Amino acid sequence: MNRSQLVQQIRSKQNYLCVGLDTDITKIPKHLLDSADPVFEFNKAIIDATKNNCVSYKINTAFYESQGMKGWESMEKTLYYIPDTHFKIADAKRGDIGNTSAQYAKTFFEVLPFDAVTIAPYMGEDSVRPFLEYENKWSIVLGLTSNAGGNDFQQLLVSSQLQEQSMVPNILQGKTEKRLYEKVLEKVASWGTPENLMFVVGATRASDLENIRSIIPEHFLLVPGVGAQGGSLEEVSKFGMNSDCGLLVNASRAVIFASSGTDFAAKASIVSEEYRNEMSTYLK
Repeated sequence: MNRSQLVQQIRSKQNYLCVGLDTDITKIPKHLLDSADPVFEFNKAIIDATKNNCVSYKINTAFYESQGMKGWESMEKTLYYIPDTHFKIADAKRGDIGNTSAQYAKTFFEVLPFDAVTIAPYMGEDSVRPFLEYENKWSIVLGLTSNAGGNDFQQLLVSSQLQEQSMVPNILQGKTEKRLYEKVLEKVASWGTPENLMFVVGATRASDLENIRSIIPEHFLLVPGVGAQGGSLEEVSKFGMNSDCGLLVNASRAVIFASSGTDFAAKASIVSEEYRNEMSTYLK
C-alpha cells in the first residue's frame, strides 16, 4: 500500500486507528482454547469486530514466534484474513547486517505480504537499506519509544561538530548537542522518503511530538501507548498530526482484551468504535 492509498483510507474511514494483534494465548477467552487454532479464531473474531473502525492491523510477531511452527501458521492465516483495504504491519523490530536484513525483508515483504515492518536502526544504514528497496513497502524505524528503559540511550545528549563555527557563540563553537533520538530521526530520514519511511514514537512521549514534527514534518508516525499504557489520544493528535494526518495510533490490549468472556469481540467493537469516533473529531 502506498502513501496516497493509506491517506485515502484514513480520509474515507475517518480514523487512523491501528489495532494491535498482540495475541497472548494465556489471555484468550477460555471457550476458544478447545478449537484447532485458538489464536487464529480469536484474531478472526477481533478482525470481524473492528475492521470497520480501523485502517490498520499490527501483528506483534513475538506472540506468534513463541508458539513455534503453529504460531507462525496462526500468524500467516491471520495476515491473509485481514482485508486488503487495511494496512498490515509486522511488528518484528528487525535490523542486522545487510545480507541478513535482506532475508528479513524477503520474509515480511515477499513470503508474507505485509505492507510494513518495524526496524531497530542501531546498526546503521546498511541494516535498513534492504527494506527500503521494496516498492510500496514501508520501513517503520524506532524513533522515540515509551518504555522506561528508552531513557537509557534515546534521551542522551550527544555532541556534533559544527561546520559553520562562526555562526554560533564562542562557548558552543565546534560542537552542538542534541538528543540521540533526534540524531536518529535526522539521519534515518535521509536514507528514504516520506513515501517509504515511518517512525515509531510512543504516545506517552506526547510532549516531544512537537519537536519531532519540526525534524520530520512529513513522515507518518506509528504511535503505540494509547490505551492500556496511558497515552493521550488528544495530545498525540494535537501535536503529531500533519496535513495528511500522518499518524497511525496503535491500541492493542485496550481493544483486543476489553473482555475476557464470550463477549470479547463485541467489547472490542465498542472500544474500537470509541477510538474511531474520537479520531473523526480531530480529522475535521
